[in-house]
Amino acid sequence: MTENEAFIYESIENQVRMGFLSLDEIKDNILEEIEDNEFENEISEDWANKHIEAEWQSRLNETKTWKSPTDTDRLIAAFDELCDQNIIALHNAGYTTSDGEYEVVDVERKLRDNGIVSDGYCFYHEQDLSRAIAKEDPSLYIAFQKVDNEDDGVTIKVGKKVVEVLKKHEFEVDWNESPTTKILIPNFKWELFYDKNNVDLDYEAVAKRMIGKK
Repeated sequence: MTENEAFIYESIENQVRMGFLSLDEIKDNILEEIEDNEFENEISEDWANKHIEAEWQSRLNETKTWKSPTDTDRLIAAFDELCDQNIIALHNAGYTTSDGEYEVVDVERKLRDNGIVSDGYCFYHEQDLSRAIAKEDPSLYIAFQKVDNEDDGVTIKVGKKVVEVLKKHEFEVDWNESPTTKILIPNFKWELFYDKNNVDLDYEAVAKRMIGKK
């Protein structure tokens, strides 16, 4: 592969392995990425589609070896429990920490429209997820805080609640109880294959779940 082909192939691999996008969505994204980087003269749509479909099939074959519950299954269960305890817990919240915080505020707004103020939030974003899909030493960082909060004691309380629930779901957790340090789940292996019926990971589902517990 050329350097540019390798760049696009890495993006293909990441999007398939993360499991949040359909095959058609990935094809559209990759074609747009090729155009944005002005690689059209070097990388054809046929080349991209061939590698996308091959990676998709490879990941589908991997699912047959996964042991249930996967780390991802247990994380989803942990985040659901946090939502039930009035902690906003978002999956794949944007690309950066700032993006994640923006998504949290949007959910918080929906909650407050229904007379609910959350006790805090946690999330991981796409850059965090890229570490979890790594083939060597995978891990996942979790950000946490409370909306409109500047009290370190409150922040630490949120962090402790997140750690407590993660440990309950049998995760190893590394956190120094600092309000400015993310929670690390070492040896976390992300195993998720796209399913159009999987609405549990959607932000709207988080808001509805928390409002339903009112």
